[in-house]
Amino acid sequence: MAWGSLSYTPATSPCGGEGEACSIPRGSGGLVSPQCGPGEAGVRGAGKGLKVGEPELQEASLPPLPHPQPSPAAWPQARSRLSRSQGCGGDQWWSQPSPARQSAEVVQSIRNSGVHAAGAPRGGEAMSAVLYYALPALGSYVLLSVFFLRRPRLLHTPWAPAFLPRLGAHRAGSGERLEHTLEAMENSMAQRSDFLELDCQLTRDGVVVVSHDENLSRQSGVNRDVSSLNFEELPLYKEELEVYFSPGHFAHGTDRHMMSLEDVFQRFPRLPMSVEIKSVNEELIHKVAGLVRHFGRSEITIWASEKSSVMRKCRAANPEMPFAFTISRGLWLVLVYYLGLLPFVRIPERFFICFLPSIINRTYFPFSRPGLNKLAAVVSKWLIMRKSLIQHLEQRGVQVIFWCLNEESDFEAAYGLGATGVITDYPTALRRYLDNHRGAAQTSEALTLSSVSLPQ
Repeated sequence: MAWGSLSYTPATSPCGGEGEACSIPRGSGGLVSPQCGPGEAGVRGAGKGLKVGEPELQEASLPPLPHPQPSPAAWPQARSRLSRSQGCGGDQWWSQPSPARQSAEVVQSIRNSGVHAAGAPRGGEAMSAVLYYALPALGSYVLLSVFFLRRPRLLHTPWAPAFLPRLGAHRAGSGERLEHTLEAMENSMAQRSDFLELDCQLTRDGVVVVSHDENLSRQSGVNRDVSSLNFEELPLYKEELEVYFSPGHFAHGTDRHMMSLEDVFQRFPRLPMSVEIKSVNEELIHKVAGLVRHFGRSEITIWASEKSSVMRKCRAANPEMPFAFTISRGLWLVLVYYLGLLPFVRIPERFFICFLPSIINRTYFPFSRPGLNKLAAVVSKWLIMRKSLIQHLEQRGVQVIFWCLNEESDFEAAYGLGATGVITDYPTALRRYLDNHRGAAQTSEALTLSSVSLPQ
């Protein structure tokens, strides 16, 4: 068999006797009738044929592919035409394409598939390429994040703590004496408290007063706002006040007078304090900042607020004072921790003052619905109580303080996580715990002291 003028010399020719040849002219596409005859193959059209029994091809150069072949649907028509030709058995000989024709179609199919492969990559191949580069990059990122999470000083210089806040008195120790009174502060000092947690309001005549509530109903029974009264008109505290974080327990005291922040600074000039501002009151913020500067205690007085909008104004009023995380910044901190970005971001805050999740729905009820409180307890415990997070902050000089804890089991949980300190309504109880568990206190103190270095 040869391409050019196709000439077949079968053992028994379909056209008749032995030795006869059927020849198809070149360029006919296989659809013309074969030229049959004895001896030499008849040829019509261009091309050079082969004689019967000739062992070699007479035409050396062959085209790379045959001319377009008919589709399978055209084969019946070809068979019909061949059957009407010069007596050749068309149906017998052309019922299927020749082996050479099948081979050509296979070659063409392979070439077509190669063209497809050289084009746009398929979906599976594209995904494989993405995974090939993404997985090693992700693995490297995770390893670097874990490495620097445990060794943050390779990237950051830790803050130098001005004091060690192991024992903080909430509202000056509101579980043992009436909150925010001079008697409560002196009692906390007797228990060797490291700092006081205070709240501030502003009177009508511009005096900064130490008070948790703007409205005085809970504290004094008088339904008036602090801002509507002059300092001298402020009423006395009630004879007993319920401890907010110990429902059903009441504090008593002989001192029922409200104090101004200026008096507090005068009586305890070197005692560290946390001053919380609850609302955007620029006059109050600037007066607090001025008092802190006047008494030269910027390094030992902490700005505290739940709202970032308030904290921005506090920092602008006195940028020398250290400040704590707000609620939104605390959420940001937890987010970057779980994304693995915490080792690579700067932290300007020096204090992370956060509630201990285990007190939710037990002594702290942030929501009115019990179901929401239970959910908040579970979620916050899973998110916040991570020793690796606490240790990372401590190594960067950010002191972690949990509030407001009034039971020994909570003290143990907080110090077990590696917290620097605890804020409590009962400074006597916390002092007893620290004296009886010196290991916990010394561990937190050593960890804090180890982070001492130059300020960032």
